[in-house]
Amino acid sequence: MAIRDTLQSALKDAMRAKEADRLSTLRLINAAIKDRDIAVRAEGQEAVGDDEILAILSRMVKQRQESSRMYEEGGRVDLAAKEKAEIKVIEAFLPRRLSVDEVNAAIDAAIEAAGATSLRDMGRVMAELKGKYTGQMDFAAVGPQVKARLG
Repeated sequence: MAIRDTLQSALKDAMRAKEADRLSTLRLINAAIKDRDIAVRAEGQEAVGDDEILAILSRMVKQRQESSRMYEEGGRVDLAAKEKAEIKVIEAFLPRRLSVDEVNAAIDAAIEAAGATSLRDMGRVMAELKGKYTGQMDFAAVGPQVKARLG
C-alpha cells in the first residue's frame, strides 16, 4: 500500500475514533503533501511519489524536534510535549531508522557503488544514499561521516 493510501486510511480511523490530536497531525501531513503536489504540478509532474513523501515526513519530524527543543529551553513543557506527540504520529509512517552499524554499512556500500575516491565524489555518494535510504537515516549526520571517509 502506498504511503498516501496509508495516510488516508489513518486519517479516517482517527476521525472515527475521535482522536483529535492524531487527526490534527494527520491533517498537517496531508496539507504538506498537497502543497508539494501543487508545486510539482507547476513543474509538469502529476504528483509526488513515496520517496518525496518520506522526505516531507522526515522534514516535519526534524522541524518538530527543533521546536520541541526550543520550547523546552523556553520553559514551555506543555508545547514541547505536543511537538513530541506529533513526532510519534509522523514517525509511524516512516520506515524503521537504521542502526549505527547499518548506517556505516550503507555508507560503505554507497561509496563502493558510486566508485568514490575523493571528496569530489561526495555528491554522488549522498545521492546514492538518499535514493535508497530516504527516511531511514539522518543525512545531516551522515554527511560528515561520508566526508571523513572520503577525505
